[in-house]
Amino acid sequence: QVQLVESGGGLVQAGGSLRLSCAASGSLVSINTMGWYRQAPGKQRELVAVSSSAGSTDYADSVKGRFTISRDNAKNTVYLQMNSLKPEDTAVYYCNARIRRIWYGPENDYWGQGTQVTVSS
Repeated sequence: QVQLVESGGGLVQAGGSLRLSCAASGSLVSINTMGWYRQAPGKQRELVAVSSSAGSTDYADSVKGRFTISRDNAKNTVYLQMNSLKPEDTAVYYCNARIRRIWYGPENDYWGQGTQVTVSS
């Protein structure tokens, strides 16, 4: 089994910062992309940021310049540093990882349980 465990959410005032972490554990061979998605009430889940195993990154336009994704491949962990937070960043944030569990096997998407980020005005 593979698990993604997130931490770091919470309540912060507008302009503040939070850092999310997500660690993958269990039996796995490799991790391709790792990323963060978010879902606000009444809205669809959307991509926030993604990092490839080689280190390339991509961001939603709404968070560029404010959020930074990074990963520690040795620890199978991805981070999301969120600065200059805005009330519209309020959402449940989900970690995603594309993981190969056995050699020459398929890659599958795994999700964390979600962590609430609330930004007050």
